[in-house]
Amino acid sequence: MPAANSNSSAPSAAGSAREFPFSDADFRFLRDVVKAETGISLNEAKRELVYGRVSRRIRALGLKGFAAYRELLCSGDPQEFVEFTNALTTNLTSFFREPHHFDYLRDQFLLPRASDRSAARRIRIWSSACSTGEEPYSIAMTVIEALPEWRQWDIKILATDLDSAVLARAQAGRYPADRVRGLPDRRVAQHFREIRQGRDSSYQVLPEVAGLITFKQLNLMHPLPMSGPLDVIFCRNVVIYFDKDTQRDLFGRMSKLQRPGDLLMLGHSENLFKVCDDYTLIGKTIYRRN
Repeated sequence: MPAANSNSSAPSAAGSAREFPFSDADFRFLRDVVKAETGISLNEAKRELVYGRVSRRIRALGLKGFAAYRELLCSGDPQEFVEFTNALTTNLTSFFREPHHFDYLRDQFLLPRASDRSAARRIRIWSSACSTGEEPYSIAMTVIEALPEWRQWDIKILATDLDSAVLARAQAGRYPADRVRGLPDRRVAQHFREIRQGRDSSYQVLPEVAGLITFKQLNLMHPLPMSGPLDVIFCRNVVIYFDKDTQRDLFGRMSKLQRPGDLLMLGHSENLFKVCDDYTLIGKTIYRRN
């Protein structure tokens, strides 16, 4: 971890109006810690985001400013380090986000597997940045809808995320009404239980859906603990925050967990061009292991 007491440059003009002085050295320190520990690259455009989110931690802890917060991180406080990484992790998701991936999963993977009686009834899918759980639950719903006899199959979905707070929400599987509003009524009825509280409603994922998923905290920069093989990996809207070298390392390790023909799904603004030659693009942000 970078030293906490390196010389700070003068605060910017914008910084003079801030609640806490925020120097270039403060930003570089926090940026370097995030990069070293999570692989996320924060450029100059993220300076205000870093200030805003870390300021909330400084207030919550009753500290005097960024210098004191840097000292706290350097002390090795494990709980605060979790809070720090959680604060700087962006979590934007929804059920069936980028729906073409789930259509492909159903039409080109699950249904052909079901119709081939000689094919293995074992399926392993990894949601590598699951956030608050909408992605892995969407995968589980797709599996249940596509495979009438899914209970006789050996199906496991691993859902991981760096952020322990959103992972806890994912595991709880309970969502406010606005999170399921875009789903067809039949899908809501099949996979959720409505919980009424006065005039408000929330929706609980049914146990049969949740039972397909195992949630685990995982830092993608650390060694991957699973052994594979993984039929499908969803790695969507996460590597956009990584530099090319970090992406090459991650996809090199992921490819070792897959066999020729296995699938990799990326986010809408991500690609493997000049990053990894182990996959071939076969659809919109859909790759097949060579």
